[in-house]
Amino acid sequence: MTPRRFGSDPREVARLIAAEAPLPFMGFACLMRLAISGLPIHELGTLLTHRAARYPQDANLLMDLATTAFLSLAPDNRAMAFAMQRRALGMQQIYHLPAPEAPALRVLAIMAPGDMTANTPLDCLLEDSDVALSLLYLTPDLPVPAVLPEHDVVFVAVGESGENRATLVWLTEVLRTWPKPVVNAPDKITRLSRDGVSAMLHDIPGIAIPATAWIERAQLTELFSGELRIEQALPDGGYPAIVRPFDSQGGKGLVKVDAPADLENYLQGNPDDAFFMSRFVDYSRADVLFRKFRVVWIAGKPFACHMAISSHWMIHYVNADMDASAAKRAEEAQFMRDFDADFAQRHRDSLAAINALAGLDYFAIDCAETADGRLLVFELDNAMLVHDTDAPEVYPYKHPQMRRLFDAFRALLIRSARRVADTAQ
Repeated sequence: MTPRRFGSDPREVARLIAAEAPLPFMGFACLMRLAISGLPIHELGTLLTHRAARYPQDANLLMDLATTAFLSLAPDNRAMAFAMQRRALGMQQIYHLPAPEAPALRVLAIMAPGDMTANTPLDCLLEDSDVALSLLYLTPDLPVPAVLPEHDVVFVAVGESGENRATLVWLTEVLRTWPKPVVNAPDKITRLSRDGVSAMLHDIPGIAIPATAWIERAQLTELFSGELRIEQALPDGGYPAIVRPFDSQGGKGLVKVDAPADLENYLQGNPDDAFFMSRFVDYSRADVLFRKFRVVWIAGKPFACHMAISSHWMIHYVNADMDASAAKRAEEAQFMRDFDADFAQRHRDSLAAINALAGLDYFAIDCAETADGRLLVFELDNAMLVHDTDAPEVYPYKHPQMRRLFDAFRALLIRSARRVADTAQ
């Protein structure tokens, strides 16, 4: 089997990028792993930029350079990243990850242009597997090419967003007569907006999810001026509330406002025209710490992905200082170890209801638990980052759990392909 990893030795990688020999398409998972392994993302970007100057028509290289710029998280790099991506897609729409010579399965992932939050990161889920993965970028302006790679199953990786909505609607028609099985129907993905998920899950017993309202800038202005009461903007409204720009991800622009006056400062620092707003729910425990869980569904079964613990309500795994706390890691290890018998059983009916309403073979939620024991759902998405790049010496409990998850995902893809094959016989 050909390994998916491009390499983990930063010096060897730097040598290969600088060499004149052909360079394979690396992809998101490989580039993220390289950055974690000790090759700083800005140095990786510099190496790829120098190579791109020598090979300006190498679409694989340009796409990898765009991904590297997105991974840098530097706002100044985003415009360059999108420009590089557009150039690459103008040359070719299909990108092949390194694969074994005789793969057990060939997957064609349908992708949309965008940063690393725009699509399901399938190469993370299939890293080092015996599955061949090809990425096909499609939009109404980038229609289906006349020649496609051989594939056994299609996976719709396009995530829900304002940018992707038209593409998902268009894909619903495109894929209706596709000759191969399709995993994650695009019409189901279109329902995963923040306000759509809030409405979908609001009445499920055992689930706490505040009503989420789409709010225009003018309405936020009226809220801080007193012309509009928060109860008029939110069905279950009241302060404190949380506000975020429409289509933002990763906590960008997300704040808690405790009073109308807080909105004035917020608007001064955010030029966006549309926002999501919802009531803030305090989910801290008796130790005054907040705990956020990521749970992934594969073929109807929930799996633990991670647990982040922080003194701040807005938790991301990368800012929760899990590396620095053995106690936090021990609690996460217990969460993963006991997930099936504990968390999944405690919320069994709620998790089953979420799965039934989502109607997808693969998706994830970020969630917490309220003081009264309900499942507090923050987000339901098909494009959340699920990976196995954390250092095994620090997180020895993670690899076995992620291996279970990845094996289940591979089995889902193989079953999907075989169902159609069996029907055709």
